[in-house]
Amino acid sequence: MNDVVIRRATASDVAAIVAMIADDQLGATRESLDDLTPYLAAFEQIDADPNQLLVVADRNDEVIGTLQLTIIPGLSRRGSTRGLIEAVRVAAPARGSGLGSTLIRWAVEESRTRGCTLVQLTSDKTRTDAHRFYTNLGFGNTHEGFKLKLN
Repeated sequence: MNDVVIRRATASDVAAIVAMIADDQLGATRESLDDLTPYLAAFEQIDADPNQLLVVADRNDEVIGTLQLTIIPGLSRRGSTRGLIEAVRVAAPARGSGLGSTLIRWAVEESRTRGCTLVQLTSDKTRTDAHRFYTNLGFGNTHEGFKLKLN
């Protein structure tokens, strides 16, 4: 992983990020590369928010991984700030190389640097391999998650 650079994503990375998000059984039914307009609008909002960090893993000018880190200030846990990791993806040719672990460890360290006392994430119940991956990185399956689809 010495040849991989983790950096803030730019608008020119959006197509590669969306392609990775769409490249699995869940994303394939939700995402589309046909029109990047909504993704670019979302990118602008993310990029403008200092509590959002969308990053890519770049190897030789090729985007091979991504995740979004959200910093959430809160009152619980004595006013603790937490990091929320979302949309972790590794491009198919780079899977199994350790890049996913590198990305997660980077996000944990970035959360620590930003004063977080907790890092959390969710994973779809059908992603049993991902659950094993997160457990092996030290995450505990301590909560049940709930979502309400609005549209």
